Amino acid sequence: MLITGAVLERCGAPAPYTESRPVTVGPLELDPPGGGEVLVRIEAAGLCHSDLSVVDGNRARPVPMLLGHEAAGVVEATGPGARLGVGQRVVMTFLPRCGECAQCATDGRLPCAVGSAANAAGTLVGGGRRLSRAVSGADGVQEVHHHLGVSAFATHAVVSETSVVPVDDDVPPDVAALLGCAVLTGGGAVVNAGRPAPGDRVAVVGLGGVGMAALLVAVALGHEVVGVDAVPAKLDLARELGATLALGPQEAADQELRAPVVIEAAGSARAFETAYALTAPGGTTVTVGLPHPDARASISPLSLTAEARTVVGSYLGSAVPSRDIPRYVELWRDGRLPLERLVSDRITLDDLPAALDRLASGAALRQLVMF
Repeated sequence: MLITGAVLERCGAPAPYTESRPVTVGPLELDPPGGGEVLVRIEAAGLCHSDLSVVDGNRARPVPMLLGHEAAGVVEATGPGARLGVGQRVVMTFLPRCGECAQCATDGRLPCAVGSAANAAGTLVGGGRRLSRAVSGADGVQEVHHHLGVSAFATHAVVSETSVVPVDDDVPPDVAALLGCAVLTGGGAVVNAGRPAPGDRVAVVGLGGVGMAALLVAVALGHEVVGVDAVPAKLDLARELGATLALGPQEAADQELRAPVVIEAAGSARAFETAYALTAPGGTTVTVGLPHPDARASISPLSLTAEARTVVGSYLGSAVPSRDIPRYVELWRDGRLPLERLVSDRITLDDLPAALDRLASGAALRQLVMF
């Protein structure tokens, strides 16, 4: 079938992206779903820093690639052996899980080996690609890579059933989309990796979409929460969403603030150092950000031993999506997790270059492409 999607033509293009234009919007051919796969009509897709990391070259991926990995939509067709029914609303997650490898047996702590390999290759977990487009040349057809098994910046997507989690129709598309990355990653950093005890203070360094989701989940669970960011508007929103304190990085350092659990969600070495410095003796620093592979941070090894510290890396919030997404849905239904507040802009595919610039500047929280 013919679809419309946003394709990254090259990694490492310079900002501003409204001028360099590394992303083009145009027609693509989408093959029907294969075994264990579903065709999803996309309703909403979030623009995440992981998309920007591919565009700016921090996380190099094969191109051309149809971007987008955080989304929700409705199943329109199923391939052989698929269990989901037509008409089912689903949350799309960016790490498919085969359920059979050794990593899948770690209760979310390690990413699936099979899914990770497919993501790196730009294929679906079942192998191969379902996207192509017409080009000038000998054969006139060019394969297009999938982004993290989802490729949601398009009107439709074919994905493995292991990349989706069904939700009820009362969960609106804009809320459902956020569950697939921002909430799984940020909330999971708190619940699965940080595991604060009742009454523990939780600090969150970096209040983008993932960090603010971590803040919301920690507040929903009854913790005193401190938000740390360099952008004043984000600190204001953190206070509105229930943060006891909202401080700039230097303010937090000057006040000698400490917390038993500190989440780093900014994706920079400096933010990691800030998060580590804010962690109390005996506490846990959880890092979910994705800085450049060459980035290096400096911490005191002595403090790890003398203060019995723990540093935890958490990919996708150490989540098992089929287990965790229903938990967040219930918190949202109970009115304790106002995920709608994470949405800073609703845009179209044609608005993506400007949206990437807003994200790179730190001005945006979560921008949703609405279909």
